[in-house]
Amino acid sequence: MKRQFLALAALCFAAFTAHAEVINIDNAELARLAASRVAVIDIRTAGEWKESGVIAGSKLITYFDEQGRSDPPQWLAKVKTLAKPDQPVVLVCRSGKRSAAVAQFLSEQAGYKTVYNVSKGLNGWAGDGRPMVAVPAR
Repeated sequence: MKRQFLALAALCFAAFTAHAEVINIDNAELARLAASRVAVIDIRTAGEWKESGVIAGSKLITYFDEQGRSDPPQWLAKVKTLAKPDQPVVLVCRSGKRSAAVAQFLSEQAGYKTVYNVSKGLNGWAGDGRPMVAVPAR
């Protein structure tokens, strides 16, 4: 009986602490996911979007402002209009560093099950000669 209780307690603990893993992806996987209509969210600032352009079809939702500040609840509310926690989502930034941190937030604190991070960001995308488009009018 004690052994069954310990096994059940361990299983409950594992389920309670389990969260989705962030999956780092390359440009080929980003292109495949975008073509299959998985939400691609560009978390860079508006200035960055205008400077370099964006991936066609990506959604522009800034996470960190120019001073490095963020409002996670407000940002998450916008994300939830594009993808619910049980739906996959792709995050991209300039280099993959900011999006990696935000992907961890979605996975660990917001309950998203499948979160992809573009590991080399838009620098890698553009460096491979992949297409960018001008920022859509808002």
